[in-house]
Amino acid sequence: MLAPVPRPPGSLAVRCSRALLSPRARLSMLALLLLCAAGLVLLYEPQRMLSSGWPQQTDGADAVMLFGLAYGVCTAAFVPRPVLNLAAGALFGSAFGLTAAVAGTLLGAGISFTLGRFLGQDALRPMLRGRWLTAADGQLSRHGFRSMLAIRLFPGVPFAAANYCAAVSRMGYVPFLLATAIGTVPNTAAYVIAGAQAGSPGSPAFLFSAGFIVLSGLGAAVVAWRKRHGLRAPAPIPAPAPEEREPVGTAP
Repeated sequence: MLAPVPRPPGSLAVRCSRALLSPRARLSMLALLLLCAAGLVLLYEPQRMLSSGWPQQTDGADAVMLFGLAYGVCTAAFVPRPVLNLAAGALFGSAFGLTAAVAGTLLGAGISFTLGRFLGQDALRPMLRGRWLTAADGQLSRHGFRSMLAIRLFPGVPFAAANYCAAVSRMGYVPFLLATAIGTVPNTAAYVIAGAQAGSPGSPAFLFSAGFIVLSGLGAAVVAWRKRHGLRAPAPIPAPAPEEREPVGTAP
């Protein structure tokens, strides 16, 4: 009678590690992280801490760097960017506020994209079914830079949602970050200037920034409506091949 083959001592650890690193386990970890982040935002309201409770002992470049770091973490935790942009302008003025806001935007986008790519892509890609989801995934995967640039230039899609959708697609890091760096500057600058000029709402700078925010919102609505109309349109029926057509003038 053959003796049973002993199992290797590390088999249990290997199985546990495979289970923990499976796509579903990583997706569950991502969902848990996002729920915890949303709960912390609702509990502590970091957007108010950044604007009103900012430590007075920090100033200059250190304050700008610290604000940019806090900005990035807050955007990854679903804090609305417009509120943070207004706070950046009110605290540091137009130039330094824009620097801190853009740096924080890139940091938050990179954090969200990394989490979504490594924890959610493998589990979520098989679930991409339906016309809208497959069309959005194909657009982001094939034309990553152009699509993300349009999303950043025309606000409407929530910042965190765009980051995680891009992470689930096959878009690369470089197109994603480059489009984010270029596309977020106009709207970020408008909000930062509005925050810096909040004490004088009748100034030309404040009126220009407010008008730009309104116009960009209207432009985003028009673009979204056109894209939605295009997705709803029925797919064109392909013409039959030449050999499949009946010859003209032949008798039935």
